[in-house]
Amino acid sequence: MSHVEVYGIRHHGPGSARALRGALEEFKPDAVLIEGPPEADPIVELAGDPAMAPPVALLAYSPAPAGDTGGGRGSGRKAAFWPFAEFSPEWQAIRYALGAGVPVRFCDLPAAHQLVPSDDADEESEQQGPEPEGEAGAPPEPAEGIRLDPLGWLAKAAGYDDAERWWDDVVEHRGGGPSPFPAIAEAMTELREQLAELPEGAASAGLPPGHLRREEQREAHMRRTLRRTLKEGHERVAVVCGAWHVPALRAKVPAARDDRTLRGLPKAKVAMTWVPWTHGRLAGRSGYGAGVRSPGWYHHLFTAPDRPVERWLTAAARVLRDEDLHVSSAHVIEAVRLAEALAALRGRPLAGLDEVTEATRAVLCEGADLPVELIQRRMVVGERLGAVPERTPMVPLQRDLQAQQRRLRLKPAALDKEQDLDLRKPTDLERSRLLHRLRLLHVDWGVPAAAGRSKGTFRETWTLAWRPEFDVELIEASAWGTTVQGAATARAEAIATGAGTLGDLTSVAERCLLADLGDALPTVMRALADRAAVDTDVAHLMSAMPALVRALRYGDVRGTSTGPLRTVVDGLVVRICVGLPPAVAGLDDDAAREFLGHVDAVHGALALLADEGHIERWRRTLEGLVARPEALHGLIEGRLTRLLLDAGRLDDVADRMARAVSTGTGPARAAAWVEGFLSGGGLILMHDTALLRLVDDWVAGLPGDSFTDVLPLLRRTFGAYADAERRAIGERLRRLDQTSAASSGPDEEDVDAARAAAATATVLHILGWEGSS
Repeated sequence: MSHVEVYGIRHHGPGSARALRGALEEFKPDAVLIEGPPEADPIVELAGDPAMAPPVALLAYSPAPAGDTGGGRGSGRKAAFWPFAEFSPEWQAIRYALGAGVPVRFCDLPAAHQLVPSDDADEESEQQGPEPEGEAGAPPEPAEGIRLDPLGWLAKAAGYDDAERWWDDVVEHRGGGPSPFPAIAEAMTELREQLAELPEGAASAGLPPGHLRREEQREAHMRRTLRRTLKEGHERVAVVCGAWHVPALRAKVPAARDDRTLRGLPKAKVAMTWVPWTHGRLAGRSGYGAGVRSPGWYHHLFTAPDRPVERWLTAAARVLRDEDLHVSSAHVIEAVRLAEALAALRGRPLAGLDEVTEATRAVLCEGADLPVELIQRRMVVGERLGAVPERTPMVPLQRDLQAQQRRLRLKPAALDKEQDLDLRKPTDLERSRLLHRLRLLHVDWGVPAAAGRSKGTFRETWTLAWRPEFDVELIEASAWGTTVQGAATARAEAIATGAGTLGDLTSVAERCLLADLGDALPTVMRALADRAAVDTDVAHLMSAMPALVRALRYGDVRGTSTGPLRTVVDGLVVRICVGLPPAVAGLDDDAAREFLGHVDAVHGALALLADEGHIERWRRTLEGLVARPEALHGLIEGRLTRLLLDAGRLDDVADRMARAVSTGTGPARAAAWVEGFLSGGGLILMHDTALLRLVDDWVAGLPGDSFTDVLPLLRRTFGAYADAERRAIGERLRRLDQTSAASSGPDEEDVDAARAAAATATVLHILGWEGSS
């Protein structure tokens, strides 16, 4: 007679995994069925490879059709993950079956049915495995919430207000004893019977559309797989599935009914592989539906052979010592005592994460929160990145990236790591090119520092952090090519062909030079030259200039040919200088502020380019504009005046400012002029007394209502200065006032001697000088 055991588990839990491993060793099945996509059956044996190190995940994805280059974001293809950690019961079942030499298969609904594209699919829809089986949380009050949170209802029946704590106490923290699976099956059977008594609409309340139908299909496929396994002659079959499905698999459902449920389901072509995963993506806070609160804590509970609390707090002390924080053995001993005392007071079989965290905060961290946050990042989540064997199925693009990672000694890691690159060193230059190419493919393994490249142009700072979804991006990007360089080249050409603005094209050109994509540059340069030749909007030309100049300068550092790009830049400078005067005439406040940014950007770009001919042409253009200020907005006039002053092209700035803030000028225009003039920094006020007096006298002379109107502009101007700069300007003004007061001296006619006599007598008395003459 065949014997079937159905083990209901929670997807990730150390107690569940340990209990399942023990139950399998006792039952000794001759076949093991696991909830998961059947397409993974051909590659399940890779889980036994010594190079396979969890956390890992099964990845199902829709491969690109032959000749399709629509990969990347916006392709509409879907992907799904089934993650496994060392403490996942399913992982332990796989490892047991492979070690015992018995067949192991997945029995859930095939991924081919789950990844069928829908009309409203996101451009990259990713599912992280099946729905959670009994996630912990506050139990909803209506009975309809049983399906949403079965564990919450069981915890409430047991007198707990925290379902996570209840599940840890009865399952995850248990050290031994009888198997929990019969009790779990009985509890889930009772919950499903209660749910079955509800009206059909009430039973599906709060669930997404189609959820019940999908659940019915999944359970029908699990039963079908079980029947086929028994029909093949297996006599002792173990089924490992989410606890919620146990009653459905034990139920006597006719095969014909399951066949009707599964008949005619739409299918999609899918491929399956293993990919590295991280503990951070197993955490519930990552958005993973079946996630747990503390992957690092669960991993510790599963791997610690004994005394888990003592070992955890010892590891926490080691983390703090590594940060030069004083933690002694006595601290650890007292923290263990406190955690165990808290567990005893709360009636828990073992100190849980809450207890050890409170003990850590009170004893090891002495009440400070920052060290606790450090332990939270390093240990509670316990960020680690898994690994897969070399023989895992991969697209050629993934293998090319792995080869380059080994050659350049760039090892992927889950934790953020800052990487400084010196572009004068060949290895660092190659690393920079690789990271820039990956960013073109939407694989943001490295993110440049916010400040960008250092001013010396030879250094770059990157923050590296590998995320599991990058494997999906690489699979999508494989439609562009089989190597990173080839795929990035094809992607850059496609972006250039479809670019909508001149700014988009200049950005692509800069990225091509940074990534050393010489094969893509001719296509990009042709598109850029064609667009620049017909674009008559000066604002577009000015916005394109900085990226092109950066590409020229940093392309030279990298040894990349920039001849065609220089031709485009030369033409842009001439067209900007010719088109700027009519473009800045008659601007309103918003347009003037926008153009102010363009002017500053072009001015900085030309300084970086260091071409004296272009700089002289630009300065003459600015001189022509300030010579006719009546057509300029005050903001623009003030800024152009400051730029020419800094360049040494004006010697009458004090007179220009005096006219700009004179009584005949409206307060709003005067304030705009001052804002534009001072937007380059306040150092000039610290070193030019005449200008400082002009600004001070103008502000002091404003009527009350006018001062209220211009105050926001002044606050925005001076608020952009550093604190030290503002203090220095204030000190400078104070000294000016003192100097003015000293030079003018007191006016004796304004002194009332009779009224001053009493104050004088008091001061003389205080000083003890009453008798002095």
